[in-house]
Amino acid sequence: MRSDKSQTPPAAKAARSGPTLALEDFHAALGPGARLIGIDVGTKTLGLALSDVLRTVASPLETIRRRKFSLDAARLLELAAEHRIGGLVIGLPANLDGSEGPRAQSTRAFARNLANLTPLPLLFWDERLSTAAAERTLIEADTSRRRRGELIDKLAATIILQTALDRMRSLT
Repeated sequence: MRSDKSQTPPAAKAARSGPTLALEDFHAALGPGARLIGIDVGTKTLGLALSDVLRTVASPLETIRRRKFSLDAARLLELAAEHRIGGLVIGLPANLDGSEGPRAQSTRAFARNLANLTPLPLLFWDERLSTAAAERTLIEADTSRRRRGELIDKLAATIILQTALDRMRSLT
């Protein structure tokens, strides 16, 4: 059953709605050995990360250049089938004060449309500052500006997924 909650604190306290599960329900819906894909939904790209089968480590997977929702979703679901994915963790870009702006609304629309195409459970995860953290990591690694542009979205997705994995581990 879908819920209108996204996750427990420290998530934004703004009302949540849509086709996502609460963290505990999402965790319970996952089968053993099911991997997860983390998604950083941007206007130009979808950054993707992949968990291991034990759901302890997230790794960068791919960046999908956004074209049309049906094409983007087809590629995402192709990767989900290829990697035997059990659920999708979607970064929700809340403002620092917890409110939601146009980017969060766009992300919610993406999740609603995606939920119509797949039975996989969906989880919204607070992604505040994930892109900034990803950029800081790449700068510290002395990555060129051009290379950072290629890596930033999937690294942000990795941070989103890793923080969700860490929180889910505390549920067991």
